[in-house]
Amino acid sequence: MSDFRSPEFLQQHIDSILAFYRPHVRDIERGGFHQNFLDDGRVFNPGSKHLVSTTRMIFNYCSAYQNTANAADKVEYRALAEAGLDYLIKYHWDAARGGYNWVLLDNLPVDQTNHCYGLAFVILALATCVQTGIGNVRAQLYKTWDLLNDKFWQPHVALYADEASADWSRVSDYRGQNANMHCCEALLAAYAATDDPVFLDRAYALAKTVSITLADKADGLIWEHYTKELEIDWDYNRHDPKNLYRPWGFQPGHQTEWSKLLLLLHRVRPESWMIERARSLFDRALEICWDNEHGGILYGHAPDGSICDDDKYFWVQAESFAAAALLAEATGENLYWQWYDKIWAYCWAHFVDHKHGAWYRLLNRRNHKYSDEKSIAGGKCDYHTLGACWEVQRLFLGNRHV
Repeated sequence: MSDFRSPEFLQQHIDSILAFYRPHVRDIERGGFHQNFLDDGRVFNPGSKHLVSTTRMIFNYCSAYQNTANAADKVEYRALAEAGLDYLIKYHWDAARGGYNWVLLDNLPVDQTNHCYGLAFVILALATCVQTGIGNVRAQLYKTWDLLNDKFWQPHVALYADEASADWSRVSDYRGQNANMHCCEALLAAYAATDDPVFLDRAYALAKTVSITLADKADGLIWEHYTKELEIDWDYNRHDPKNLYRPWGFQPGHQTEWSKLLLLLHRVRPESWMIERARSLFDRALEICWDNEHGGILYGHAPDGSICDDDKYFWVQAESFAAAALLAEATGENLYWQWYDKIWAYCWAHFVDHKHGAWYRLLNRRNHKYSDEKSIAGGKCDYHTLGACWEVQRLFLGNRHV
């Protein structure tokens, strides 16, 4: 058992995750990053690239550059961040149609659907570059911000739409909280990078809409799926509770992720409802979905509280220990440190790969792996685990920033 509250432990763990990717992450042939890794670090599907993984990995290496004191590592992480940024602009960005390519195969687009979720991560990546001084992308950050608002912002409901056709001619009637949650995250990062209050204002509006207006329609929990006019769509993907981006059911990981975001928002625009709602979302998620028999947090539950997906995803655990630490700091209650330690102990025992490094992606309820695919394009690159560790490490070191 390790001291999970030690900044040194967290740094060692961050280093071990980065070390897993180090030998093969750079795609010399095609540019950018390899995005599909087996448990032992070998690459599979080398030509498959996803906008979400490209941008999250830029975030990873910008943050690694920012948070390491080792001079050689700084040089390496900066070079990797620059390679990812170059690939984002050269291959994901499509100037002809004014959008970012969602999926590429051997650098050619195979899916050009426009996703708000994707733009959120582009903004997160660009904001992290601006904050760390990597690349000259401040103008691209504002260009993407303008694109997000021009194509997806719905002012009458204070929420972003979710999806548009490749040529932007059709915007889906579907409304989802997930893309808006990551927009809130990205805009907090953009505010931290630029000090421009326009980003903070929009992050605040999204947080209020999702965690109060929408949550109050579902007895204080955040449902995933809504109609165009923000009525709850209780049946969307009912047949597909394991959908990667739009699963049916309440997602405890999204309740705790919102807890984290509300507490980060509270640092820069404090209002009492933020801590109260953050506490409520976390408490109820863990009450329903903590697995008392096998440990860990189950993936989803139905409106009646029954479990609809008993798998365990790495990101749910990581976001939840980060939220627990921030709640402990914000409330002064030791209960949340106990949750932090309990979640970490479970992860250390079951999700952390102590042989090869990094975290396994997905386990069943009895904590067994489904496959030897550790990371997949669009699905995992350890952005959640690294981000959670950095957030908690900053808290312990007293170097807090959004």
